[in-house]
Parts: sequence; C-alpha cells; structure tokens
Amino acid sequence: MPKLACADFTFPLLSHDKVLDLIALLDFEGVDIGLFEGRSHLWPSRVFADLRNAAHDLAGKLGDRGLAPADIFLQTDPDFARIAPNHPDASIRKQARDWFLKSLEFANECGAPHLTALPGVHFSGVDEQLSLGRCQDELAWRCQEAKANGITFSVEAHVGSIVANPADADALVRSVPGLTLTLDYTHFTRDGVADSMIEPLIAHASHFHARGARAGRLQASFKENVIDYARVLDVMDRMEYRGYVGVEYVWIDWEHCNEVDNLSETILMRDFLRNYRALS
Repeated sequence: MPKLACADFTFPLLSHDKVLDLIALLDFEGVDIGLFEGRSHLWPSRVFADLRNAAHDLAGKLGDRGLAPADIFLQTDPDFARIAPNHPDASIRKQARDWFLKSLEFANECGAPHLTALPGVHFSGVDEQLSLGRCQDELAWRCQEAKANGITFSVEAHVGSIVANPADADALVRSVPGLTLTLDYTHFTRDGVADSMIEPLIAHASHFHARGARAGRLQASFKENVIDYARVLDVMDRMEYRGYVGVEYVWIDWEHCNEVDNLSETILMRDFLRNYRALS
C-alpha cells in the first residue's frame, strides 16, 4: 500500500494552520504543499521573500502534527503560459529558472524529497517543435539541478499543457534524462481517454494524484468516478511504485472543480485506497 498524502490546497477556505490540523485529523501521512502564485495558502512571491524562515516554519508545523512534506508543487502563475518554462521570451525563462531554484531550496529547507512543476505549453505563432525543444532543454536543466540537490523532480501532464495526452507525456519523459511524472489520470479521463492508455505512465511516476473523474469532468464524485483505482494499485504493486499517492481534490472555479464536497470525497478516496487490500 503506497503512503497517502492530502493536498493542502484541497481546502482553500480554511487558514493554512487549520488545513494542516484537518489533514492530521484525517490520519494522512503526508501533505502535498501547493506553492501556487495567486491561488494557494503559500505563494512563491511571498515565500521566497524570506525563504528559510518560511520553510522552517512549515517544517515545524508539519512536524508538530506528525505529518511529512510529500511534495512541493510549484505553479508560477494561474495562467499556464505567463511564466512557462518554455516561454519564447528568454527573460521570462530566466525568471522561471530562478523560481525553480528557489523552490528546490525551499524543498530542501523544509525536508521535502519531491518537487512537482508544470511542463510548459504550446504558444500561438511558435512552431510546436521549437516549443517542445525549449521544454526539453529547460526540463533537462531542472532535472540536473534537482539531482544535485537530492530532490526527485517531476512534471504533471495536465489539461492545456504541452503534453495533454498520454503518448506525448510518455515521449517527453523518455526524451529528458531523469525526468519523472506526477501522474494524474483525471487530466486524461476528462477527455475520454481509457485507463489502459494511461496505465503505462505509472512506470514513469514518482508521485501520484488521486481523485474522481469521468468524461467531461476533471473532478467528479467517488460515485461518478470511472477510473479503476483498484487496478491502479495493483499495477503500482507490480511495478514496485514507492512514491506517495496524494488525494488531490481542488476547489477552484475552473473545469467545474468546485462542484463536489471536497471533505467527503477526500475521506471516501482515502478509505478506498487504505482498505482496498483488505477488501480484495
């Protein structure tokens, strides 16, 4: 059974301290920390202004509650393109690199072994192969920096990204030495992609996001969910997956992601993941 984490950005209406209290009360082992500019409890622009103190403060809060930092998830802007790693503007790519380095330092200072970021996007008017090449170059540099810092680095193939389908995600990981995935089936399930087409990506995963989804809905209730998480767990066992499974419901006005009861759905998914072996 993989270790279970819960995302702190699942409960944005609570203060961060109360979110951590709730995650501990729900008996999760770890926390996926959202470092999302403009839309999480911890914003990179604020955290990086006093990085070490912010990281030590977080580490203390997690330790006091018996929680581990499972992942630091960096998102540089609510707009996927504005500070994308493969942005056509070299000065913006430089800013994205700077924030990535600061995120690695933050992860080290708070004791997180894993860092997730977004892979980049295609840009209007820019040749797609050129955008992909920039993406590969930038992610290769990030992999080298993460390795030097003892951090496992991954990207999330997501709706609207440069790798919005399983085949492209697989090709990207294979093209960048050391790159791994934070795998979230729901970004593909939303587009009607079958589990069997997504499953091979588990071999590239170092972190995993779990929530309900169905065709047309990136996030759905456990009752409506069509992803076969029992098979996911079986494949993880077979492939000796050693990362966390993060239960990752979000509450934002995007992709209908504010239409389920996050607390109840988190508990239902947690209980399924925790008890599947006993029931099978």
